[in-house]
Amino acid sequence: MAQGLDGTVALVTGASSGIGYATALHLAGLGARVAVVARRRERLAELAGRIADAGGEALVVESDVTSEQAARDAVDAAVQRFGRLDTVVANAGVMLLGPIVDAPVPEWERMVQLNVLGLLYTSHAALPHLLSAADGGPRSVADLVLVSSVAGRVARSGSGVYNLTKHGVGAFAESLRQEVTRRHVRVSLIEPGAVKTELSSHNRPEIQEQNRARWEGMERMEAEDIADAIGYVVTRPRRVAINEVLIRPTEQEG
Repeated sequence: MAQGLDGTVALVTGASSGIGYATALHLAGLGARVAVVARRRERLAELAGRIADAGGEALVVESDVTSEQAARDAVDAAVQRFGRLDTVVANAGVMLLGPIVDAPVPEWERMVQLNVLGLLYTSHAALPHLLSAADGGPRSVADLVLVSSVAGRVARSGSGVYNLTKHGVGAFAESLRQEVTRRHVRVSLIEPGAVKTELSSHNRPEIQEQNRARWEGMERMEAEDIADAIGYVVTRPRRVAINEVLIRPTEQEG
């Protein structure tokens, strides 16, 4: 039987757009108070306003989680404001595609810093609070949701370093799951396929054109579809852990 999130606190990184934005709205709708974390304060303020208009409560945290101290400060801000932390969705990420040969190395560095280190910093800062929440509180369970990609399962030409970062997230998730699962912190890996978000817009123009050609004619998923899956994961009874969710558009073959 599903459980609501009344009395709990969630934190979502990368909340200024796409999956993070939709997930923050969804978790607030389930009853959680939500700390929304990203670099674009004005987008976060608009999101917090929507949550408040619907009767919820949100904390805006302008932060770049590629800094360990910034990630720690974001988590601390949520705990100081709301008194606890029950659910963390480490969603912030970037997808910079292209051939490995002659690639702009700063693109690789940016992906490693955000997709890997940003996720690690967020997880590390949040874990003591999640363990505490699982030891008591309204649900006696806590959730760390790590947003990866189908690219964490399938390596493709033209996405080698993105694949590397997302495969790494999967390995980290499974190792951490084994470490904390008996303490009732559930670690869940979400692996979306093609979603209509601004993620592709960060690529160089020629890569954007290739992406458009690849997905032309396909009905891609909406960010709300992934938010709904995350909501399902974190509202299971304490005895149930959803370890991995691979979710693709119906028309996506690989």
